[in-house]
Amino acid sequence: MLRQSTQQKLLQKLSPQQIQLMKLLQVPTANLEERIKEELEENPALEAGNDITSNDTDTYDLDDNDRDNDNSDDGGEEVELSDDNAEKVDLDEFLRREDDDGGYDYGDDYYGNGGDDKTVTPASVESSFHDNLLDQLGLLALDERRHRIAEQIIGSLDEDGYLRREPGAIADDLAFGQNIETSTEEVEALIKQIQQFDPPGICAVTLQDCLVLQLKRLPDTKPVRDAITILSKYFDEFTKKHYDKIQKHLDLTNDGLKQVINIIVKLNPRPGGAFAVVNKAESYIIPDFFVFNNAGKPELTLNSKNAPELRVSEGYREMMKAYDRSEKKNRSQKEAVMFIKQKLDAAKWFIDAIKQRQHTLLHTMQAIIEFQKEFFITGDESGLRPMILKDIAQMTNLDISTVSRVANSKYVQTEYGTYKLKYFFSEALHTEDGEEVSTREVKTILSDLISGENKRKPLSDEHLTDMLMEKGYNIARRTVAKYREQLNIPVARLRKEL
Repeated sequence: MLRQSTQQKLLQKLSPQQIQLMKLLQVPTANLEERIKEELEENPALEAGNDITSNDTDTYDLDDNDRDNDNSDDGGEEVELSDDNAEKVDLDEFLRREDDDGGYDYGDDYYGNGGDDKTVTPASVESSFHDNLLDQLGLLALDERRHRIAEQIIGSLDEDGYLRREPGAIADDLAFGQNIETSTEEVEALIKQIQQFDPPGICAVTLQDCLVLQLKRLPDTKPVRDAITILSKYFDEFTKKHYDKIQKHLDLTNDGLKQVINIIVKLNPRPGGAFAVVNKAESYIIPDFFVFNNAGKPELTLNSKNAPELRVSEGYREMMKAYDRSEKKNRSQKEAVMFIKQKLDAAKWFIDAIKQRQHTLLHTMQAIIEFQKEFFITGDESGLRPMILKDIAQMTNLDISTVSRVANSKYVQTEYGTYKLKYFFSEALHTEDGEEVSTREVKTILSDLISGENKRKPLSDEHLTDMLMEKGYNIARRTVAKYREQLNIPVARLRKEL
């Protein structure tokens, strides 16, 4: 039996402005300028540049703006165009906010140093991996058809320089995509020509092929020939460091094997890696914060040099005033003014979100500095205290998710190096005395132990566990193995050297 009932529920929904702020918090400084440019392209009421310092320049009170839009989900006023009475649009309050004083003040937090310096955007000029190969392709005497086939092969290379598609699949791509008929044999022949390009090792299918291609470019000596034989026939044994088996099959002395290994370890497993740039924000670290030690007191500065100055369009504000002064207000004008008002509100919200982003970043980073003050004064990584997101959330009265967004993909430059913010977060570990220490401290000691080991007899995980226990760190062997893997350190057998 169907029934109708009325239920009252309390739901929490994020406003569009809150969602916009959350997204901006996640954007690192290196990408902030690009995000602002996107907003400038989408919203003509938002402009970049210095504020106009004239008597006619208007200001926007963003605090009052929230009250103005309490009853509107999209930031615009509800207007029923089919109703003649709706032509009277009340813009008094809106324009009153426009006539207070000039310009929009970002505040010192926006620029980190009061905004005295000019905006400086780091830039780099570079040639991509595929562009480099296409330049070399132009040196080959190929007709137009074979040139297009070679371009397809180069376009199929990944960022490391490997060819991940079969020649038959490339031939199919050319037939369906470019209407070029070719054979697997012709594709393979062009692949061999491209394998002669620089850097050595490109267009290989596997790591084994990549290394062999590089060895064939070296002078023809016995160690090089032995290296080619090892990688061609005993690749698995070499990767697992079963050197005794290799020596037995090739009748190599210890010195001869050392020479071969020294040649192989100098090869590049990622020949395209020197050119590939996936994300410039990751390739060129631009710190979001600067922390300097001023006589034992850490001083925090926010890096906002990638954020251009923003202001609300003067032309759009004048259009709003002209509409208010106009005696005749038809439907088309009414629709236009509602569009203008929505764009103006969106511009003000974005400027406010940028300012709130900078304030939240500074507030959160200041809490991290206070929590890890010893490190920022001394630079001693062993002095890092156990710290989780909840600790900073309690200090700043922010939500844990907000702190997580701030810590994500952000960097801080100190006198002791540049660190990712997440570097300072770690769980706690108890010593034999019951003292809480950071897992970061344990990892640092573990790394030091492995660095100082005898490479002929590397330390096993069990031995490392015993050494940490002797230092007072109560830790299990499986935990040592987990920390070692997090440090990207292989097992003892793979660390062994001759």
